[in-house]
Amino acid sequence: MPFHDPPRFPRGFRTASVNCGLKPTGADLSLFVSDVPAAAAAVFTRNQVPGAPIIVGREIIRGGVLQAVVVNSKVSNVGTGTEGVDRARTMGRAAAAALGIDPGLVLMSSTGVIGVPLPIAKIEAALPGMVERLGSDPLDGARGIMTTDTHPKAVSMDVGRGGTLTLVGKGSGMIEPNMATMLVYAFTDVQLDATSLDRLLRVTVDDTLNMLSIDTDTSTSDTCAILANGHAGPVVMEDFADALCTAFVRMTETLARDGEGATTMIRVTIDGAASDDDARAVARSVVRSPLVKTMVFGGDPNVGRILMAVGKCFEARIDPDTIDASICGVEVLRQGTRVAFDEAAIRALLRSDSVDLAVALGVGTHGARAWGCDLTHGYVDENAAYYSS
Repeated sequence: MPFHDPPRFPRGFRTASVNCGLKPTGADLSLFVSDVPAAAAAVFTRNQVPGAPIIVGREIIRGGVLQAVVVNSKVSNVGTGTEGVDRARTMGRAAAAALGIDPGLVLMSSTGVIGVPLPIAKIEAALPGMVERLGSDPLDGARGIMTTDTHPKAVSMDVGRGGTLTLVGKGSGMIEPNMATMLVYAFTDVQLDATSLDRLLRVTVDDTLNMLSIDTDTSTSDTCAILANGHAGPVVMEDFADALCTAFVRMTETLARDGEGATTMIRVTIDGAASDDDARAVARSVVRSPLVKTMVFGGDPNVGRILMAVGKCFEARIDPDTIDASICGVEVLRQGTRVAFDEAAIRALLRSDSVDLAVALGVGTHGARAWGCDLTHGYVDENAAYYSS
């Protein structure tokens, strides 16, 4: 099914963003709202130093129902102790009060600098006015959750039987499984229960966001939630599952393309692995390798780096004599040996907007895909001054 251009919300969902004073300029607070309580599910970072919103969010999502999500950027509310947890709860209560709903129906998220107290008074003051500004453009909400992103991120598509699915996300750095994103929220008007949403979300995230690596650093604030308000009625489960995967692949690639300092999105496809775990491990090894990333950035056809990244997967079954590989469809390795290829042509392909690296291990029937980006001077520049920016 084609994506909408521009993206739009499903029935019953609205959003708004404002500058509440966390950033000098630009939106820094977003509110996403359903007009009725929605079945919901969420997955969070596995970082063992989670942000306060993660601690509170894990409690809230147990109810399986949400009606709103409130998100601030600039300050992540991580490393802020019990006071940070109290402020996360206050953020949710303030949004609930402005909307006239139960605080247990509000999920809160924060993203930005770690170790800085959340300026909760500024958020509380801004929320009542945001309710009056709620509108139908997903990109408006996306603007308020950006940190180092270069543009707001939202995608939407039809999901059959009159239903719509919309994803809003942000993330440019500190992205690595699990989960491999910063913040992604999915909204749909189809009718699904929380148990089904949880199952579908986990399967989908495992094959998409959890196969994305920008810099091998797992964020303390990663959150992915889905809300289904039921306005479009029932949907064929298989159709919705396919649409959910398609939309999440698009969001994953959008995040990869906007990696900090990135000039090229890298897509790694593995087949012929002995197991699913082996395929996933090798795909991640290739996409996260600094040497592969710099090979792409420099347009350097040093294909031995692909062999290196495959071979360092110590737990996977690897046979050096059966490894084939290609770059953007051009064969560069056959049975573990470099083949003759046009180096100038490969250099040009490596400088494309997106680069496909395909590896056939030749030891089984399993496959996997991973996404990432090149490693550039811009990444170092961005992160050397992140706290001060």
